[in-house]
Amino acid sequence: MAVAILADAHLGGPGGEPEPLLAQLREIRERGAERLVLLGDLFQVWVGFARYETPAVRRFVAEVQAVRAAGIPVHYIEGNRDFFLAAGPYRETFDSIGDELAFESGRLRYLAVHGDGLNDRDRQYLAWRWLSKSPPSRFALAHVPRRLVGRFVAATERRLTDTNFKHKARIPEAAIRRWGERRIGEGHDVVLLGHFHQPCTLQVQGGEIRLLDAWFRSRRVEWVG
Repeated sequence: MAVAILADAHLGGPGGEPEPLLAQLREIRERGAERLVLLGDLFQVWVGFARYETPAVRRFVAEVQAVRAAGIPVHYIEGNRDFFLAAGPYRETFDSIGDELAFESGRLRYLAVHGDGLNDRDRQYLAWRWLSKSPPSRFALAHVPRRLVGRFVAATERRLTDTNFKHKARIPEAAIRRWGERRIGEGHDVVLLGHFHQPCTLQVQGGEIRLLDAWFRSRRVEWVG
């Protein structure tokens, strides 16, 4: 068995409607994967409170629950377009929700991270990232009228486009190598990253860093192990 990985579907945005991805989740269940790792940004914007739930989210959650019912653990790693998923009803949807996941498969030790926060020199983006996921933002999303939250989502889109380095012309390879080598030095063999939307493998001292293609580009489930 191997581990199935989905990254950056951006459903409701460039990823379109969820049906093709839902069909792949059913295939994963039928193949009896070792586990399923969702590497963040499965929706264009996903706020983890029931008041924002859409029909697409409900269908996605139902398929994830079917995967788990088949005995396959499902883990969600929050991306930059995911907000407070562990604070609401979706915490029961997954075996775990977090910023990263370490696991072993095929005698290799993997570390899966979304990847948007690894460039410690992009201070403008990191400041926005902290603010957007801070307790005041959580309170606002949980309580303010939805019409005002629409403005927040629109501002999020602008900020991600203007400041997030994934939208720049080149992948920040130096920052990825610097961060990845440190994490591999902690005892991992392979670091898996989403977020950058372009497949690439970087060999570094002690292991390798794999940037996964975005699902909305490849329409493909990745497998490791």
